[in-house]
Amino acid sequence: MSLRTRLHRLFNRTDGSNKDLLVSLLVMAWVVEARDPYTGGHLWRVSRYAHRLSTALGMSPAEVARVTIGGFLHDLGKVGIPDQILNKKDRLTDEEYEVIRTHPDVGWRMLAGHPLAYIAENAIRSHHEMPNGRGYPQGLAAGDIPRDALIVGVCDAFDAMTSTRPYRKGMPIEKALAIIESELGKQFDAEIGAHFIRLGRLGEWDHIVGHTDLGIPLQVCGNCGPTVVVRREQQQGEHVYCRSCSTEFVTQHQAGQLTLSPTGRSGQAKDVEPLADLALIDRLLADAKAALAA
Repeated sequence: MSLRTRLHRLFNRTDGSNKDLLVSLLVMAWVVEARDPYTGGHLWRVSRYAHRLSTALGMSPAEVARVTIGGFLHDLGKVGIPDQILNKKDRLTDEEYEVIRTHPDVGWRMLAGHPLAYIAENAIRSHHEMPNGRGYPQGLAAGDIPRDALIVGVCDAFDAMTSTRPYRKGMPIEKALAIIESELGKQFDAEIGAHFIRLGRLGEWDHIVGHTDLGIPLQVCGNCGPTVVVRREQQQGEHVYCRSCSTEFVTQHQAGQLTLSPTGRSGQAKDVEPLADLALIDRLLADAKAALAA
């Protein structure tokens, strides 16, 4: 059965059972991401980059839909990384980095046997492989790395470079693009990386970098930095919290933008529980379905 047929059945089956399975995977990925407040919006951003890049590469509608979903699921295996490593505020030691390197295989094992594994297994297991053979977990070289993984890999690396971490500020877009350019054919596939750079220099990434949803910037906590995620549907006067330090904020609208004002209070445990943004996930699936219909 072709990929297009399988995806059509996934999105159009009347009882919705397979779509519910997919939503459950996306929710799991979102909750895994929420464990680290400094990666807020990472999965959404990688999915958006991957959607636009795969379209620019002329991939088929079904492939674009698969890469869009795979980009959101690629870090699923980080569920197996201990909190003290995932949330460390300093640079990782070599031993800790070796633990981080296990996440592609953990994610692949989690997905093995799942009825929807065909959508994301390449993105999950191979997004850290490199054309020069120095990636992980398998050390695959150019020609052996699935295209989905090469796309998600450059999107993931770009987002890591342009995102702020506790030990460094996110770098400017052009600096990150220049680093990718210097690694074409080594860390990044030459054709895919060149397309990514071209799109970046046309400004295609400006509205994605530093955002957690379309038009929604990652908000800044005065104590921790850019760690506060707000949802597109939130209204003025709602409370939101920094998941790093529990600082409470109230939402306000100023000049057409949703902004945050600290209340001087801290949230309780229930206030900082990870709660998946189901509306964002629905929009992600709508984008994938629209790509399939293109």
